[in-house]
Amino acid sequence: MEYLRPARAWGRWPNPDNVGRISQIARRKQRLSVFKNMIVYRIAPQWQVELTQVEEALAKAPFMECGATQEKSLGWVPPRGEAHGPLAESVGGQWILRFMVESKVLPGSVLARRVKEKAERIEQETGRKPGKKESKELKDEAKLDLLPMAFTKQGSMWVWIDTASRLLVLDTSSQGRADEVVTLLVESLPGLSVSLINTQTSPQAAMSHWLSTQEPPVGFTVDRECELKSADEAKAVVRYARHPLDIEEVQAHIAAGKLPTKLALTWDDRVSFMLTEGLQIKKVSFLDTVFEGTKADDGGFDTDVAIATGELSKLIPDLIEALGGEAESGVASAATALAGARAAPGRTLRRRGDRPL
Repeated sequence: MEYLRPARAWGRWPNPDNVGRISQIARRKQRLSVFKNMIVYRIAPQWQVELTQVEEALAKAPFMECGATQEKSLGWVPPRGEAHGPLAESVGGQWILRFMVESKVLPGSVLARRVKEKAERIEQETGRKPGKKESKELKDEAKLDLLPMAFTKQGSMWVWIDTASRLLVLDTSSQGRADEVVTLLVESLPGLSVSLINTQTSPQAAMSHWLSTQEPPVGFTVDRECELKSADEAKAVVRYARHPLDIEEVQAHIAAGKLPTKLALTWDDRVSFMLTEGLQIKKVSFLDTVFEGTKADDGGFDTDVAIATGELSKLIPDLIEALGGEAESGVASAATALAGARAAPGRTLRRRGDRPL
């Protein structure tokens, strides 16, 4: 398996003599109000829409709070947080949406107690214990009784659509939550087709290579946190936090068969993050160099979005390159075919394998 260029010039490995600088950088990390985590998808090239069309489509699925007996509600809210504001915003050509979900908190022990009370009442009145089917019905009844009194919890997620690069970025580290949002997007936006970014070299194989050779990819530095996990039945886990990783002990763990599941990296001395084995990007933080030339009171939605998307739109392709480039997929092959069709107008474009989620 071929790995891209080893470290040189500005792609380097922190050494023990540089610990003071590393600690200083750690203290200077800042987080914006948007994109603390990222799961990245590639958008199929045939999806060409205007922002107004996106706004109209999202307006059909606005977020509404849970009803009295409703367990869960989800939909779209104005990204700026302004009542009756647009559901799709454009900042510097980058489209920003915001997904909201609300769910009722109903402890299992409370539900079980209510079901038990109902079952005991039936046994007292009829002299028989409820059967399996009736017990299930009792559980449904108990849930309907309790839902109006249950507390609710809300969660939101930033959604970034980069139409120029054909990227869909979700501000989450949970693939389950990402799948929920992608499903709603595909239902809301006709013709949208996406696939998870897939690279030629898996993140786990690349992280193993970087740690064992002590050669991070160009443009990146390895920071002081990682997690190694064995693939055998023991599932042994070794974690390093605030600890140099360019040591023989880490190399020995990898030689013994432990594989990296998480690795802290910094890109271009501007953005630090945690890369996972599933190509999820967690704990995104922006270093002071990103904010040079800005004033302390410069902030707000537009500024945060402009800074975040400006930096991350450069980081993402560099990370893909560090992982050997993007692997061919249904969406990627469609892009190649479309580019060829545009170069040769006489050809008939036929696309297979690309389908909405």
